[in-house]
Amino acid sequence: MNEPWGPHDLGGQEGGPVDLAERDTAYWEWQIDAMIRLSLKKGLISDFAELRDGIEQLTQDDYDQCSYYERWAKSLAHTLVSRGVVSDEQLTKQIENVRRRQEAGT
Repeated sequence: MNEPWGPHDLGGQEGGPVDLAERDTAYWEWQIDAMIRLSLKKGLISDFAELRDGIEQLTQDDYDQCSYYERWAKSLAHTLVSRGVVSDEQLTKQIENVRRRQEAGT
């Protein structure tokens, strides 16, 4: 891809097939959506454009390997850390706690 475009900017390029199959939204995806809406309501982020900008800043690898909601989650986490709402250490600790619970099956 030519500079200055990022991995999100696919205008005019061959896109390939689009999967139109219906699928259920996973519980964690609903949680990401809720966290974004609450962050907006509480004034922790200014608008969706701020998060879209964060998605556009993802590396090519992150963009390609992440699902739609994973991209939003990464952008929200980066924004909240950069604003001092949560520290990197606090975020890392909570992620580890969630992984442990998942591995334990609780």
